[in-house]
Amino acid sequence: MKLSIQDIALIGMMTAVIEVSKLMLNFIPNVELVTFWIIMFTLFFGPKVIYSIIVFILIEISIHGIHTWVIMYMYVWPALALIVYLFRKNDSIWFYSILSGFFGLFYGAFCSLPYIVIGTVDGGIQGGIIMAFNWWVAGIPFDIIHGIANFVIMMVLYTPVRTLLGKLKRM
Repeated sequence: MKLSIQDIALIGMMTAVIEVSKLMLNFIPNVELVTFWIIMFTLFFGPKVIYSIIVFILIEISIHGIHTWVIMYMYVWPALALIVYLFRKNDSIWFYSILSGFFGLFYGAFCSLPYIVIGTVDGGIQGGIIMAFNWWVAGIPFDIIHGIANFVIMMVLYTPVRTLLGKLKRM
């Protein structure tokens, strides 16, 4: 896909909104706006959001360094954008609130996948599965907070932000 100057500016704006929102809420464990913004930007700007996700990940690496979370971010955020893109014709606040909530609730399960490979190095496939499962289970209380927060954020912000983005897109 060829990018215009307007596309590059849009990608920069999307990335800035995602990054600033993430940094702004860093002090509250598992409460974030990244999920919300990826959903909203996917609905309004389609596949262009992938460029923004890539830049977001690169900025996060420059701030936090490289660790296993980088692998997780590389598939978790694009997967969310893909799911939203597949259901983009749906405009139900309930649909996106539930999707956002489930995404937060199962975030730890999605992110445990690299630990299958990491654990396999020492303990074979069984050791990898056990390591991934233990990592996921240890984070379930945080995933519950994440899921509830995502649901509430989407319920509160979906309608006003959808209205505003609709107006901005028509300009």
